[in-house]
Parts: sequence; C-alpha cells; structure tokens
Amino acid sequence: MIGAADFLYLAAAPTFAIMALLTAVLGGGSLDALCGASPLSGMVPMYLLMSAFHLAPWLKLISHRRNAIRRC
Repeated sequence: MIGAADFLYLAAAPTFAIMALLTAVLGGGSLDALCGASPLSGMVPMYLLMSAFHLAPWLKLISHRRNAIRRC
C-alpha cells in the first residue's frame, strides 16, 4: 500500500518532467542560447536532470511489481 510519503517520492520525477516540458514550450527562446552559452545551462536541462535523479522510487516500484508477478 502506498502512503502519503511514498506518493511524494513518486510525484517528484513526473513533476520535474512536466516543469521541463512547460519551460521548453512556454518559456520561449533564451538569450543565453544566442550568446554561445553551454547547451546544458538553463532551466530545461536542470529540470530533466532533477527528474532523472528522482526516478529511483519509480524503478523500485516497477521492480517490486515485476517480482510480485513472477511469484504468482
């Protein structure tokens, strides 16, 4: 059973992914891109990295469910 704390862990990755998408779509062009800044600078890459770092609870949940299915 998933408790409130588990829900917060699971909510982090999709939230950051949605924020990256919204920033990319609604944020428009950045002056940094025109000035030769690194492609890794800016909010979109930051949100994508944060989403990737918060994938562990999802991977753990998927692993537990697969193991439960194999046991049946």
